[in-house]
Amino acid sequence: MLTLNISKSISIVTILLVLHAFYYTTKAQNCGCSSDLCCSRFGFCGNTSDYCGVGCQQGPCFAPPPANDVSVAEIATQDFFNGIISQAASSCAGIRFYSRGAFLEALESYSRFGRIGSVDDSRREIASFFAHVTHETGHFCYIEEIDGASKDYCDENATQYPCNPNKGYFGRGPIQLSWNFNYGPAGTAIGFDGLNAPETVATDPVISFKTALWFWTNNVQPVLSQGFGATIRAINGALECDGANTATVQARVRYYTDYCRLFGVDPGNNLTC
Repeated sequence: MLTLNISKSISIVTILLVLHAFYYTTKAQNCGCSSDLCCSRFGFCGNTSDYCGVGCQQGPCFAPPPANDVSVAEIATQDFFNGIISQAASSCAGIRFYSRGAFLEALESYSRFGRIGSVDDSRREIASFFAHVTHETGHFCYIEEIDGASKDYCDENATQYPCNPNKGYFGRGPIQLSWNFNYGPAGTAIGFDGLNAPETVATDPVISFKTALWFWTNNVQPVLSQGFGATIRAINGALECDGANTATVQARVRYYTDYCRLFGVDPGNNLTC
């Protein structure tokens, strides 16, 4: 009887050790890629920049370019921030939510934002980011998308990030984060329950700015060298680019060129999409 119990114990321990090793191996690899392939930020395997570039989780990931020593805070000053938010009406919920302090606190988790390439590249990136933020939020007026709760932003094909039927994944925050396939990974990266508590983006200003910076560094920063027009396409291309809505494209471009002028930098080419 004693021998049988010992054997069972050994068998159970062996199984647990195997399961433990399997769990942590697959967790580290995340999408079960072979050792010569990268696990992308979306959990797929491959060996191109889409997989091994920005957001690569495991494998032979491409090394990011070195960061420069630009101080984002010295460019995005309090006066600059005030110049944006002062154009929002006093009744706007956003003026009591968004702050430069919250932005700078969120920025501590994204040390490469505004620090890639030359000083002029940094100034253009910061101008680009705030141009989109200004447009998306109406000068920091809106925290949530107008009538967003009435819209369906659940992509049921994104099975890795299943929708909670009682939650809405409409636009929230500085970049108006939308869709379950953005809320899910953003929450994982930042540390909040994006799928079951998406409203956190509209109640916590630091997390709100972090979602904007998360989306930016993963989806927009990689195309900055292609010009401001490429950043519009990365954020809202299907709804605005290729003639879909030239008025909103021009509005974004105006903010961008205005901020480039404030920062003393040429806006570059390819401004529209």
